[in-house]
Amino acid sequence: MDRKQRFEVIYVAHYADILAYVRRRTESPEDAADALAETFATAWRRFDDVPEGRDARLWLFGVARRVLANGRRAESRRSELVERLGQQLALWVAESAQPGDELRGVREAFGRLSPGDREILALAGWEGLSADEIAAVLGCTRGNARLRLHRARKRLAKQLAARGVDVTRIGLRAVAMTKGAL
Repeated sequence: MDRKQRFEVIYVAHYADILAYVRRRTESPEDAADALAETFATAWRRFDDVPEGRDARLWLFGVARRVLANGRRAESRRSELVERLGQQLALWVAESAQPGDELRGVREAFGRLSPGDREILALAGWEGLSADEIAAVLGCTRGNARLRLHRARKRLAKQLAARGVDVTRIGLRAVAMTKGAL
């Protein structure tokens, strides 16, 4: 049996078990799919290290466990960064806000978003990143990044409407702000 055939045998034999393992330990099917893909990509890259027989299953569980642990550490680092950025943003907003400032409602709306929404909007607006580039930064799929960006923009629009911000009156400045350019 050649390398490709052996990998296919291992993949077919253990796919369901590894998927069940990562699915029970992740919050979404997308996260599970990413962890599963990374597990089998690692198995392909390190194919010479994959043991024979049933030990391959245990080896794959170990790889999946490390993939999930790496993902949790990365998420923790991202959360800490988002929190620090949110605190800095709140400080900048407080320093720059003046009575009668026409953009106060926009700042308040942005400040009411979740740290994740603020992060993705900031990456799009402040850093000028595309959805594909945001996916690379966040370590998620392109589709997930596009969906998260779309949803964050919709939530910002709801927050703006709740504060009575007339985006058409403010014009291009507000459009830029909905893309994160506060």
